Amino acid sequence: MIERNEYLNVLKRFKDKEIIKVITGIRRCGKSTLLEMYKEYLLNNGVAEDQIISVNLEDLKYNFITDYMSLYNYINDNLKAKKKNYVLIDEVQKIMEFQKAVDSLYIKKNVDLYITGSNANLLSSELATLLSGRYIEIKMLPLSFKEYKDVYTNLNNDELYQKYISFGSMPFTISLETEDDVSMYLSGIYEDIIIKDVMARKKITDESMLRSVTNFAMDNIGNLLSSNNIANAMTNDGRNINVRTVEKYLEGLTEAFFLYKASRYDIKGKQYLKTGEKYYVSDLGLRYFILGRKIGDYGHILENVVYLELLRRGYDVFIGKVDEYEIDFVALNKDGRLYVQVADTLKGIDENDKKIFERELRPLKKIDDNYEKLILTSDKIPFSNEEGIKIRNVLDWLLDKEQ
Repeated sequence: MIERNEYLNVLKRFKDKEIIKVITGIRRCGKSTLLEMYKEYLLNNGVAEDQIISVNLEDLKYNFITDYMSLYNYINDNLKAKKKNYVLIDEVQKIMEFQKAVDSLYIKKNVDLYITGSNANLLSSELATLLSGRYIEIKMLPLSFKEYKDVYTNLNNDELYQKYISFGSMPFTISLETEDDVSMYLSGIYEDIIIKDVMARKKITDESMLRSVTNFAMDNIGNLLSSNNIANAMTNDGRNINVRTVEKYLEGLTEAFFLYKASRYDIKGKQYLKTGEKYYVSDLGLRYFILGRKIGDYGHILENVVYLELLRRGYDVFIGKVDEYEIDFVALNKDGRLYVQVADTLKGIDENDKKIFERELRPLKKIDDNYEKLILTSDKIPFSNEEGIKIRNVLDWLLDKEQ
């Protein structure tokens, strides 16, 4: 079992705080395991077994819980009146109107409440309004490159990266021996996402078209996309689909945390733009086993890896625009912002050719504020600084190695 300390430490910090701990993320990214780790932590730190009520709504053991009232009644009946109770509810979105049970449990002074879900609707506007100011969201992702390194200590960084982008970073894959086994496992996750998380929830009937749109979005990670150009591409390929339907499909895929959407941000105008977003996939292993890998794909794959890592580090991430130039990522948090360019290589065919290098520097030079500017590359280069712009090897950055 991999220690997901990044997430576990958040739960520890908020233990016994009067706030609901909400863990979200794509199915099989480790939410259930995180709750198990936290339960073990509680047991090792003075909490008795009968103080912990753990319910996994994907387990047939709990098939008698069919609505919010039966969920509430089961937990309420098992509460210890004179003790602190730690209530852990896994995949809570399976119960219609679960928020009513959650809200009723929350107001009990002897309940510390933790819930997980695999759909962004877990925190829909209705629930967010109901629980306003009374919850924190822990956004869980599959394994980081650094966590992967802790497992495969025998691989050098380059070998590790190739495995990371091929087999993907779902935690269970590390226990699988062969590529065929990984493929079968990831195919099962993909089918569950398409059928259960997207089609069922969004009431989609055209499975074939949904898969086509999904494949198109995965095949174009890192490219500017819109519902309109996806619809046009499908239509040109002989498959008629309207823009509204594409929007519904993409919404379902992002709500299931399968895809992430990065909108554009005008740096000089300091405003968010409504068109030209990019999509990134939450696990590159899923993409690889469905689409394979193409020549010239590596830059966008690397961009996808960096995007997810910025999310892990707590940033809100946008595509930057400065004049006519694009910045790969504008990463915002409470402390300010970080500008990032991602380049598979900064070298031209000729070692003396500086065109690629200058192309990556040019947009960052156009930004006239003092926030950190960073170029990440696969090139084996030492940490350097060019007119205030930091240049780092991307694998060192992913492992958080200072040079």
